[in-house]
Amino acid sequence: MRIIPYKHADRPRKRRTLDQQQVVKTALALLDEVGLEELTMRRLAERLDVKAASLYRHVRNKDELLILLGDEISGEIPLPRGSGGWKEQLTEIALNVRRGLLAHRDAARVLAITPPFGPRRLHHIEAVLRVLRSAGFSRKDAARAAYHANNFVTEFAADEARFAAFAGAPGSNRRKVFAQARQVFKTLPRDEYPTLVELAEDLTADDQDGLFQFGIDLLLRGLEVLAKRG
Repeated sequence: MRIIPYKHADRPRKRRTLDQQQVVKTALALLDEVGLEELTMRRLAERLDVKAASLYRHVRNKDELLILLGDEISGEIPLPRGSGGWKEQLTEIALNVRRGLLAHRDAARVLAITPPFGPRRLHHIEAVLRVLRSAGFSRKDAARAAYHANNFVTEFAADEARFAAFAGAPGSNRRKVFAQARQVFKTLPRDEYPTLVELAEDLTADDQDGLFQFGIDLLLRGLEVLAKRG
C-alpha cells in the first residue's frame, strides 16, 4: 500500500497593510538608491513586497507617484521665516530649495517634470508669490519672476546632481574633471580662442556655492530694477 505523506497546511499569510504615505516614502528611498530612470512601479511593488494590484489601489500610475514624490520632497524643505526684506526672503527660499533638492537623488528632475500639485509644494509657490506681491510687483511681474526664479534654482540643482553623478563615476572625481577641463581650455589655440584661454581658471573653478549665490544676486538685481520701474 502506498503511503501518502501528510502535508501540513500552510499557515495563512498575514496580509500587509499598506497606505499611500508608506508607498511614497518607500518610493523616495528607492529613488535615492536607483535613480529616476530605474524607479518603476514593478520595482516599487517588489520593494514593498506586495502585488502590483495592491500598489495600484494607492497610486494610479507612475505619473501620479512622481507628483506625490514632488510633494514629499517639498515637505522636507523649510518654508521662509518671513523676516527681512523681500530680497532676503527670496534668498532664503532659494537656498532652502537648493539644499532640499540636493538631499535626494534626481529630486530636481522630479520637480521639473511634474505639475506643481500637492499642498506642501503649493505652499512653497504661495510663499514666493506672496513675497513678490508684498514687495509691490504687479500680478504679471510676480508670476513671471516666480517662474524664472524657480527655473534657475531647479535647473542649477539638477546640473549639480548631473555633474556629481558624472564626477562620481568609476575612475573619475571632481578635482580630476575640473583639472582636465582647465588643461583643455589652457591649451586651445590662443589666436582663435583668446578669451577661453584667459578665463580657463575662472571657468573651471569648483565653487558651486559662489556660483549659486552669483546667480541669485543677478536675479535679485534684475528684480530690483523692475521694482523701481514699477
